[in-house]
Amino acid sequence: MGKIGVYGGSFNPPHKGHALAVQEMMRALALDRVILVPASVPPHKTLPALSPPPQARLELLRRMAEDIPGAEIDDLELRREGPSYTVDTVRALRARYPEDRLYLLMGTDMFLSFGQWRAPEEICRCAAIVTAHRAADPPAACRKLEEQAARVRERFGAEVTVLQNHVFEASSTEVRRMLRFQCAEAYLAPKVLACIREQGLYGVGECLCGLPFPQLRDASLALHDPKRVPHVAGCCATAARLARRWGADEALAARCGILHDVTKALGRTAQLLLCEKYGIMTSEFEKAHYKLLHSKTGAVIARRIFGECDAVYEAIYWHTTGKADMTVLEKILYLADYMEPNRDFDGVEKLRALAETDLDAALLCGFEMSIELLKSEGKPLDRYTVEARDFLVGERTKA
Repeated sequence: MGKIGVYGGSFNPPHKGHALAVQEMMRALALDRVILVPASVPPHKTLPALSPPPQARLELLRRMAEDIPGAEIDDLELRREGPSYTVDTVRALRARYPEDRLYLLMGTDMFLSFGQWRAPEEICRCAAIVTAHRAADPPAACRKLEEQAARVRERFGAEVTVLQNHVFEASSTEVRRMLRFQCAEAYLAPKVLACIREQGLYGVGECLCGLPFPQLRDASLALHDPKRVPHVAGCCATAARLARRWGADEALAARCGILHDVTKALGRTAQLLLCEKYGIMTSEFEKAHYKLLHSKTGAVIARRIFGECDAVYEAIYWHTTGKADMTVLEKILYLADYMEPNRDFDGVEKLRALAETDLDAALLCGFEMSIELLKSEGKPLDRYTVEARDFLVGERTKA
């Protein structure tokens, strides 16, 4: 009797995180092999724009599996019409391998939602369930996983194994973003990346420079966390309106607004990879507080990938901290980011009113609120924000 792992997913694209998960679970469970099953139409999500057709994803998965001993591909879900339900897959594999033990491998998020899957009882009759967490995961996350394992055992009579293993910090969503930013080498096997480039998948090779605004808007918003889209759209509209009010270039303001958070959704590793690729200098503080880097990496992406001008680059670069002696466009983006319609905090209405009557007064108000917030939270002050505040105070004193 053999031991067979079953690992399904959209693999969009298959990356080093998938490969490591296969290798870790094969080692931990002493599996004879793992069958990788690409989904045709995942029932729990809609494939994003620019996703390749199923056969292209299958070829990418084949290339990844070539370097994993014991891994093989089964396209049974691609040959089946309709959504790809896990119960149909494990039922078919159980019929094909009646004497073998099947282990269904799944990620943490999928395991936590297992109770909502189609026919979970039958899945548990056909296969044991295996999930994993990282050694570095906080205790609360580990407890949540163990509690879910206990529920699944009790409710469905399942055999559940929770492993602790090494995890490659990546998601297919982040890899797709990094492909657009021309910085995905660290996430993909060379064979997989070569295939993506050969076939022009995920928009690789497409020129995004100088897009008309409607196309720029679509391309930018597709790279954001969906929860962040209302903020970005609000910032864009507010920047354009403030530009009209204060005589700045409305088109440039809109482009600043739609791109200002274009790298915000990236994690620490991705931010640092962009800094390395594009020669962005970083401090130890920024490395430790990587979310501060999105203004720098976003500015570089605006310039290098979208072909935006220096004025847009500078406005995005300084939109989080501000700096001394800002241009009107830089002031507008800083304020639009701070006070767009989705923002809701004490003092925002005062900020909005000032932005209509005195741009510098509004800017000074924003700097002072930021400084006070950091002080109240016991966080270090950003020197550029302090310098920007002091510069404005000096200028207003002269006036």
